[in-house]
Amino acid sequence: MSHHTLDATRLLCPLPVIRAQNFIATLNPGDTVDVTCTDPAAKNDIPAWSIINGHEIICRKDHNNTIVLTVNVMRNRYLHT
Repeated sequence: MSHHTLDATRLLCPLPVIRAQNFIATLNPGDTVDVTCTDPAAKNDIPAWSIINGHEIICRKDHNNTIVLTVNVMRNRYLHT
């Protein structure tokens, strides 16, 4: 298990979700990633995407127009093990 960060600041919808999706596809179950965004839509979009894809949002922090969502990678449909 490892922890990662993804900078999705200054990107507008749907790019934060797309970047998170592509990055998480490279991770293993049990890994976590802090996705940092400035698009207010990410507050809802990334959690919705996470639920659909079987991941878990374990933390959300809002500070000075920046949102940090911590995603726990629960499964990865792209890994064939």
